[in-house]
Amino acid sequence: MAEVLVVVEASQGGVKKVTLEMLTLARDLGEPAAVVLGGEGAAAPLVDKLAEFGATKVYAAESADIDGHLVAPKATVLANLVRQVSPAAVLLPSTQEGKEIAARVAVKLDNGLLTDVVALGADGVATQPVFAGSTIVKSKVTKGLPIVTVRLNSLTPTPAPVTAAVESVAVSVEDKDKLVKIVERKAEAKGARPELAEASIVVSGGRGVGSADDFKLVEELADLLGGAVGASRAAVDSGYYPHQFQVGQTGKTVSPQLYIALGISGAIQHRAGMQTSKTIVAVNKDPEAPIFELADFGVVGNLHKVVPQAAEEIRKRK
Repeated sequence: MAEVLVVVEASQGGVKKVTLEMLTLARDLGEPAAVVLGGEGAAAPLVDKLAEFGATKVYAAESADIDGHLVAPKATVLANLVRQVSPAAVLLPSTQEGKEIAARVAVKLDNGLLTDVVALGADGVATQPVFAGSTIVKSKVTKGLPIVTVRLNSLTPTPAPVTAAVESVAVSVEDKDKLVKIVERKAEAKGARPELAEASIVVSGGRGVGSADDFKLVEELADLLGGAVGASRAAVDSGYYPHQFQVGQTGKTVSPQLYIALGISGAIQHRAGMQTSKTIVAVNKDPEAPIFELADFGVVGNLHKVVPQAAEEIRKRK
């Protein structure tokens, strides 16, 4: 059975959820093989988790050339690895970096490329949402092997424990791959809340929240439920909440078990980033708000009255 290369997305906290999703998807396509691209020692802390989700092999491409520069060295190393092992497919996360690596690899291999894929069949036919999720298309790479970037929160990752063999990959990059150097890194401050893109519960606020101060209502409900805080584009553009918490077509895509939309009208741009949520609850004073077309449960009312009542009831039940 041919290998399916899965490019690992990780952070200081370990393997990110999208990597586990890709490993789950890869099991239907071939034999999952994880690819770690980083500095010396990057792979070791990740092996156990990768093996837990089915990676039978972990390719460790570790070098200061990779860690100290932007994506060009990663693309070169990955392209060389593809030439070496001839995989059935290559899966990368649909993050900014993942898409750039995929594009560079496709150019290097003169290969087709598909982005923002939510499903991929063994026959190479991919499912992609387009036009802000209003249309679903089926696509297939017609030249070369399937190189695809997988949209975050496309499927539920499921464990399939195996024993992973670790194989070192020789890192050989050209001078042109090192034209942009990383000179400084600053770690983003992390709070107690889960990461937005990986949270199982998300409480988002829109322009209807009213102000940045009133966003404390959104935060309070999220904290009571152990969830993450999100915001609509209208809310972040109005300065109510930082842009890194934006949910939508130009923000982050989430697919939690529970999504609560407070004061969000439900424009298609926002729906594109949350419409795959398992259960959607909406609170809006406008009974004609488009968000109610998508919601499983809707409350027509003033969120400044509804949310405190909901919070009090949650406290009673905890």
